[in-house]
Amino acid sequence: MDDLIKKADVLFEALPYIQRFRSSTFVVKYGGSFMDSPDPKVREGVAADVVFLEAVGINPVMVHGGGKAITKAMEKAGIVAQFVQGMRVTDEKSMEIVEDVLANVINRDIVEMIQKLGGKARSFSGKEVFKCRKLLSRGVDLGYVGEVTDVTVEKIRRSLYAQVVPVISPIGLGEDGHAYNINADVAAAKLAMAIGARRLVFMSDVAGLMRDPSNPETLISSLHISEVLDLKRDGVVDKGMIPKVDSAVEAVQAGVRRVHFVDGRIPHSILLEIFTDKGIGTEIVK
Repeated sequence: MDDLIKKADVLFEALPYIQRFRSSTFVVKYGGSFMDSPDPKVREGVAADVVFLEAVGINPVMVHGGGKAITKAMEKAGIVAQFVQGMRVTDEKSMEIVEDVLANVINRDIVEMIQKLGGKARSFSGKEVFKCRKLLSRGVDLGYVGEVTDVTVEKIRRSLYAQVVPVISPIGLGEDGHAYNINADVAAAKLAMAIGARRLVFMSDVAGLMRDPSNPETLISSLHISEVLDLKRDGVVDKGMIPKVDSAVEAVQAGVRRVHFVDGRIPHSILLEIFTDKGIGTEIVK
């Protein structure tokens, strides 16, 4: 009986959040090494959270990364992955592999998991959503790597209106008509801003922002955007976290009410962050 009462308490704790967020749009960026876990239950847990959001009247949109699947496919094709300042150098052949893996492996897998759990989902190539131009990083030619210049949301809105979860790959259509690889964190933030999302959730394989990365006890539960510059200066935000945090700040400044960083390895991390009083990750607020 005590266990049943505890379950009821959890539902009542979630109730005001469910009421508050009903009809809101949440953008979820799905990435991190946990995407490649051999245990399907890890990935199914993310899909289950998305199905739950859909079931309680929230409009979830997913933007996914490439994980290690792209690197593995490139290695199989005899291509050595190269990175410059955290960005993958992408030549013509590499771009073909990136697009194939994102569309035919990762995106399809996510859609099928959502459908298996009773939800509705539809695959979108990012080329239907993101317009971009060639990105030059400090004068370095990265090949077919783009920066987002525009976001088209009409098809995404129609999907949400039909209560179908859009699942979008981080591919942009360049000014030259070519496909470009784009940073999934940036893509998710740009989409959240364009579609007027209430929340943006970055899922990765870290617990959130920690003042001491080696000490989980230093997790920053809530962070004001005015504090970000100091954290960069202190080295708390560095390397791969920089584009995430910069995108989060831009999104909050553009009207997204909160941006969350959660650990996708924790079962139901999205629900624990969104529908509980304390949360489990880091939220960035204005």
